[in-house]
Amino acid sequence: MNLDFQRDGAAHFPAVLSPEALERLRALADERTARKPGARLDAGDQGLAAQLSSEGPIGALAASLTSAGARPVRATMFDKTPDANWSVAWHQDRVLPVAERIEVQGFGPWSVKDGLLHVAPPFEILARMVTLRVHLDPVDLGNAPLKAALGSHRLGRVPADRAAEATAGHEVIVCEAKAGDVWAYSTPILHASDRADPPRRRRVLQVDYADFDLPGGLAWAAT
Repeated sequence: MNLDFQRDGAAHFPAVLSPEALERLRALADERTARKPGARLDAGDQGLAAQLSSEGPIGALAASLTSAGARPVRATMFDKTPDANWSVAWHQDRVLPVAERIEVQGFGPWSVKDGLLHVAPPFEILARMVTLRVHLDPVDLGNAPLKAALGSHRLGRVPADRAAEATAGHEVIVCEAKAGDVWAYSTPILHASDRADPPRRRRVLQVDYADFDLPGGLAWAAT
C-alpha cells in the first residue's frame, strides 16, 4: 500500500537504523526495561541523544515530517515478551508530559504517570505532533503489530468509549515491520494492538516529536 503521511496519518520507513545503531538501542532496551513491559526514557540520555537529535537517523526522519525544529518530547521503550503479553484497545494518545503545572485555557485534566506530570492539551496541539515507533525486533502478523485507522487523525478528540466505533469507515492497516524499520504516525491517530500469538519478544522505542513550544508558560518535560 502506498501511504501518504499527511493524508493517511501513517507511513512506513524501512531500514532507518544501521545494524550498529540497532544493537545499541537493543542494549539500551535490555538495560532500562529489565524485561518489564515498558519504561519511560530521558530523550537526552547519552544512549539516545545521538539517535533522536536532528543529526541522527530517527530525529532526521521526524524533521522531514514536520520541520527542522522537531525535538523529542517523550520517549518510551516497550518490551512485549511471553511473560508480558498484553492487548491495547482502540484509543488516541491524549496527554503530554510537562515540566510543571500552569493553568492554561484548554489544557486539562491533569494526571501523574510514572512520576511525570501530564496534561491533556487541546486537539490542535496533538495534531501538530508526530510519533515514531522504532522497531528493534521483527513484528509480523502473529507478534502483535500495531493497528491504525487511516485518516482518523483528522477526527478531532474522540471519547474513549467511542474509539472502536469511530474506526468504522476508515481503512485499518496492520503495521508489520522488520528490525530497524520505523512507522510514523500523526500522534492523535486511532490505534490498537492485540496480544501476541504465539508470544515472542517485541521491543519498540516510541518517540513523540514536536517542532513548537507550548503556550502560556507550559514547558515540555523533556526540554
